[in-house]
Amino acid sequence: MFDKNLEKNTIAMMDLLPDASVNARAESPLAHLDQFHSHTNIDTDSISLQEKPFLGHLLLRGNADNTAFKDAIKKVLLCELPKTLACIYTNELSICWVSPDEWLILCEGDKAYKLEKKLREALVGHYSLCNISGGQTVLVLSGHHAHDVLMKSTSYDVADCSFPIGKAVTTTLAKSQAIICRKDKTTWELIVRRSFADYIWHYLHDASSEFK
Repeated sequence: MFDKNLEKNTIAMMDLLPDASVNARAESPLAHLDQFHSHTNIDTDSISLQEKPFLGHLLLRGNADNTAFKDAIKKVLLCELPKTLACIYTNELSICWVSPDEWLILCEGDKAYKLEKKLREALVGHYSLCNISGGQTVLVLSGHHAHDVLMKSTSYDVADCSFPIGKAVTTTLAKSQAIICRKDKTTWELIVRRSFADYIWHYLHDASSEFK
């Protein structure tokens, strides 16, 4: 027997669905903080904390010793993949070493699809390429005291002698995890999971407060 109440409920639920003709608005993992007026960037001469949202995050896996794999990467990215515990920066993108057969490519968000397509067209054989842009964001910690903030935020040794410019590691950050890349003497990029972005933002905000 047809349930009229079910029909009414279904129509009511459909009325709640978003209008497909309206474009969805992109939001960074920390966009919700604006609603509570707490997404305030720290930006002083000694310490700066900024989000770098809407980047394309492509996770690439393959055999770095395979000539065909290396040639395809160099043809598309116009550079070689970084060695162990290293990151490289070009005008168009950055590449972080994650594990012996894994790298994270960061580029402008609107270029991620085209870059992924070019890589898939060039790569042959056994490889993996995933677009994980929606699951991560990048926080930029910089300034003369950025090193001091990291020293009390991670157990990894971030001293100049063991963490030079161009190094990248996946390690603990507070009670979470991050890929830490040292871009220059006073600038560090922290690649964090979307689900932990809010926690890490507030942690670093608090850890930086004494240097404002």
